[in-house]
Amino acid sequence: MSKLVIVGTVAFDAIETPFGKTDKILGGAATYIGLSASNFGVDAAAVSVVGGDFPQEYLDLLSDRNVNVDGVEIVKDGKTFFWSGKYHNDMNSRDTLVTELNVLETFNPVVPNAYKDAEIVMLGNLHPLVQLGVLEQMTTKPKLVILDTMDFWMNIALDDLKHVISKVDVITINDEEARQLSGEYSLVNAAKKIHSMGPKYVVIKKGEHGALLFHNDDMFYAPALPLAEVFDPTGAGDTFAGGFAGYLAKTEDLSFENMKNAVIYGSTLASFCVEKFGTERMVNLTQEDIKNRLKQFKALTQFNIQS
Repeated sequence: MSKLVIVGTVAFDAIETPFGKTDKILGGAATYIGLSASNFGVDAAAVSVVGGDFPQEYLDLLSDRNVNVDGVEIVKDGKTFFWSGKYHNDMNSRDTLVTELNVLETFNPVVPNAYKDAEIVMLGNLHPLVQLGVLEQMTTKPKLVILDTMDFWMNIALDDLKHVISKVDVITINDEEARQLSGEYSLVNAAKKIHSMGPKYVVIKKGEHGALLFHNDDMFYAPALPLAEVFDPTGAGDTFAGGFAGYLAKTEDLSFENMKNAVIYGSTLASFCVEKFGTERMVNLTQEDIKNRLKQFKALTQFNIQS
């Protein structure tokens, strides 16, 4: 089993959807990635920063799920990163109401010594220079580096982002971001253009319409499971990334065929995340839940054609 390093935010979120609203709750990319990856029993470490206002019980929650938090810096006199958003009725679009960087503004990541030789590195959505800072601390070249990013960094730090992209094996972005980064409307052409920037594998997330995996001329599509109720899409993309990375860390098989399975596991876990607000559903997830939903995915996509 491979070691997994996760870099990203550990944060507070306040969310409003057509189904309700929350006060400050646990959120952040590293939180969702870590909780998702923990379902595979991997040796994972989170690299992040929080303020003195961050409850110890939230760090214990990650520790209890075998996510090492030695790399989570606590700035005693600082405040934790906070994001607030309101989702529209279609649940695909949202308005950001508040973004308070707080301790994230001066964050310099420190990878714990025991994880500097990790085989898999998951670079969650952060400033590209912070992501690069993690890669530069690794004492051995990781077997797989996965990068998640967003349009915000394309708008304000494109050169830095392209530099980091050139050093990774897998990039995960949504369809609009893929179009923006590549300048191509066709996702097939977008993936080809992004391949030329460095990554061997391109994962394009399409929300309720599933995910696409590209590797050279090979393509794979995984649908999203149709759900009766979607309460909160926050963290679904990070949960997908955590399932994807966690499965690969567990199986240690980095072939395209096995990445197909990783995409299915990522999609499966993301389908749970959206069923409750924040991390609530991920915290209470069981192996039996995952097993049953995988069966649903299989039934959804399997068919026989008489030729």
